[in-house]
Amino acid sequence: MNRSQILEEIQKNVTKLSTSNLPEYKYIPLHQKPSPSVDELKKIMHLLKKIIFPGFFGTEQEAKEHSMEYYMGVHLEQLYDLLQEQIFHGLCFEVEGCSDSKERSSNIAVEFINHIPHIKYLLSTDIKAILDGDPAAKSLSEIIFCYPAIQAILHQRVAHCLLNLGVPVIPRIITEIAHSNTGIDIHPGAKIGEYFSIDHGTGVVIGKTAVIGNHVRLYQGVTLGAKNFILDNDGLPLDVPRHPILEDWVTVYSNASILGRITIGEGSVIGGNIWLTHSVPPHSKVLQSGAIE
Repeated sequence: MNRSQILEEIQKNVTKLSTSNLPEYKYIPLHQKPSPSVDELKKIMHLLKKIIFPGFFGTEQEAKEHSMEYYMGVHLEQLYDLLQEQIFHGLCFEVEGCSDSKERSSNIAVEFINHIPHIKYLLSTDIKAILDGDPAAKSLSEIIFCYPAIQAILHQRVAHCLLNLGVPVIPRIITEIAHSNTGIDIHPGAKIGEYFSIDHGTGVVIGKTAVIGNHVRLYQGVTLGAKNFILDNDGLPLDVPRHPILEDWVTVYSNASILGRITIGEGSVIGGNIWLTHSVPPHSKVLQSGAIE
């Protein structure tokens, strides 16, 4: 082909791809509203790591006693500026008019900043739970700096807070950033208690309506999923509770699948490679047939 023929072929596709009402593309809407920026949200999460873990993800100077308060103020102000803009874009993402969203996004950003001390507390308990349950972990610092579980749990706890504050779209982007980086997929809607730990982590999936108590430990490949969906009159799945409830002190070993709105009683142990679709009472042990403890 000569250049003229190449450009002619390109133009055919330009016309087709620029037409928004073709029936074969009916499930791809034309998006003409502000969109959150993944790159900016990554900056926000890095800034939050500096705020929550001083000295680990910034400079040593930021963690000095005589200067930490100064840097904390700088970081929190930067966080507000970045976050309120992204929240504004999130609020406008799927609505026709968002004239009041500037003030709302500002208020939500401030409210989120007020929640950061509690998020830091929860992460502190998670780090301790990992240290207590992993002989390979030599220090709290190693866990903060190296362990993918902490990155995934940090992103989920931040996303969960934003979701509870009424922010659309952004919480899911934040947890998908962690999913891409760690292989751990935790929906922002999942409710997770204190002292939560994930060992290894690759392949863990936790669904939107899962409820996890305190001192729960999961190993790699665990799925807390839905067994089936209830459909509405249009054949679309209803967003109703459909994922498991894990009570306090539950341990789930690698590659177990716990499916449906069932309850795993306090202190129970679910063995590896188990397929579980019914509730179990407290202090149960569910193992494969013939398994030796």
